Amino acid sequence: MADTQVDVKKTTPAPQPNDPWRSFRNELDRVFEQFGQTLSPWSLFRGAESVKLPSVDITEDDKAFTVTAELPGLAAEDVDVSLEGRTLVIKGEKQQETKTEEKNYHLTERTYGAFERSFYLPDGVDADAISASVAKGVLAVTLPKVPSPADTAKKIEVKTA
Repeated sequence: MADTQVDVKKTTPAPQPNDPWRSFRNELDRVFEQFGQTLSPWSLFRGAESVKLPSVDITEDDKAFTVTAELPGLAAEDVDVSLEGRTLVIKGEKQQETKTEEKNYHLTERTYGAFERSFYLPDGVDADAISASVAKGVLAVTLPKVPSPADTAKKIEVKTA
């Protein structure tokens, strides 16, 4: 059997008939994709503007977890960080109004929106020592770890009964 050669047939695929609906389907798929991105569950709507949920990074080292969120244009008073049970909740609201007045020209634009993100805290977080700060549009929430009793080794003496 090992010495038997098998012919491998090389064929070219048969030409596909011209599908008059293909371009229509492709365009319709593109429209629905774009529509889905605009109305994704990650956007919250108020008025004519949408506010995207902030991008968040979560890192961990030996001493703490750190949650950083991008909040461009928000000050510390615009952000609310709270702990509800074992859930860290970050809320914020942005309100912006611009006015332009020139001869025969008046323009007032308002944008506003709110967001809320929540994260379930892992075991070992010291809830009493959580801190948060905002600098240059970036929120940093530090979640210090509680020293684990397993970190210290202890020899247990075995006695004869």
